[in-house]
Amino acid sequence: MTSDVQLSPTDRSTVVRGKTRAVLDRQVLYDILDAGLVCHLAVEVDGAPFLIPTAYGRDGNRIFLHGSTGSRSIRTMIEGKPVCVSVTLVDGVVYSRSVFHHSMNYRSAVIHATAKVADDPEHALKVIVEHVTPGSWDYARGPSKKELAATVALEIDLTEASVKVRQGGPGEEQEDLDADLVWAGHLPLVQTWGAPVPHETDKDVPPHVSARGR
Repeated sequence: MTSDVQLSPTDRSTVVRGKTRAVLDRQVLYDILDAGLVCHLAVEVDGAPFLIPTAYGRDGNRIFLHGSTGSRSIRTMIEGKPVCVSVTLVDGVVYSRSVFHHSMNYRSAVIHATAKVADDPEHALKVIVEHVTPGSWDYARGPSKKELAATVALEIDLTEASVKVRQGGPGEEQEDLDADLVWAGHLPLVQTWGAPVPHETDKDVPPHVSARGR
């Protein structure tokens, strides 16, 4: 699967509400996933919805997640039940002349799939580590056999996915524009990394950490 294949191949991944904000370019899906750090993973457990915020990493047209072998939600997903994964990036808040039209600028992705156990759990963990903390896999100690045995790495295919993007200022009613009584616009949200804080000792910060903060 390459980025030139459009999104929304199924009914459930076709945007209906706010469809003018739907984006069909698969590369935009990849860009959102690459920019995010946390996804929310939904699955049914014992007849009830279960939602897990977790780290992830993308490798081509799939993402990897990981969890404990003792997790009941992980066990449920291994049994082949459908899952839904979402990632949302908030880019700002939107102020309208009417509170009804206040909104947010965002980029969001929703993926529908059936999770499977990754064929190569060590590779899956490397993808996750390198996504969240680039450069750490070759710098820090790798996972031991015991740690790998206690971890389940899951693979989720990105074929069935949808993307929505909102940008710019508010939508306005004509009567509010005519009255023009209050300020309207949007306030961008900018996130940056702070200075690295060493753990206990004063070792020099490694380049792969310090470079990220710049």
